[in-house]
Amino acid sequence: MRVVVIAPHNDDEILGAGGTMAKLVKQGHEVIVCEVTAGDLNNEMVQLQKREAIASHKQIGVKTHFMDLPVVGLREMKTTKLNHAFHQTLLELKPDMVFIPHKGDMHIDHRMTTEAVMVALRPVTFPNLKAIYAYETLSETDWNTPSVDNAFIPALFVDIADEIEMKLEAMKCHASQLCAYPHPRSLEAMKALAMYRGSMVCKNYAEAFMVIREVM
Repeated sequence: MRVVVIAPHNDDEILGAGGTMAKLVKQGHEVIVCEVTAGDLNNEMVQLQKREAIASHKQIGVKTHFMDLPVVGLREMKTTKLNHAFHQTLLELKPDMVFIPHKGDMHIDHRMTTEAVMVALRPVTFPNLKAIYAYETLSETDWNTPSVDNAFIPALFVDIADEIEMKLEAMKCHASQLCAYPHPRSLEAMKALAMYRGSMVCKNYAEAFMVIREVM
């Protein structure tokens, strides 16, 4: 099975689904992370973040695909151009399962990414797609204005007790993005969230997802 994880920014995928990706790779599935945005490609920090992403993905055995769309600039793109970019990318990657950011996240790039991906993944275009799941991102999913529309309501829990250390090691590769606790983008916060989600289903550590579409 080919699994595609859509990440608006480098490191979102590790925060939201790092353990699940590692578990899927162990099970023999092909996992590809689609990094959506990047800044000026001539900027050293942008290149550093891309190197960090590649190193992080090697840590857990997943592949990397860069779209290089404008960071904090998806809203300025024409809707037709944005939708077309995702449509072509997903036709190229041919996923059987897709993980996307939560539509209620704080960052506009997350919301624009989710909307464009859902347009691209209409059943008429991908009739054999098995599932779409939404992941939560520390400092994005939990920081937006509280409302029913923004609520993250998980229904799928993945036991990552055997993968939690791999997730944390992969996140360490994103040194430019890591912060000290109590910032949510810290190793301690990541582990605490995994413990909390695990406790909801009586597991030591888990990642939680909203079920967007699932075909059995």
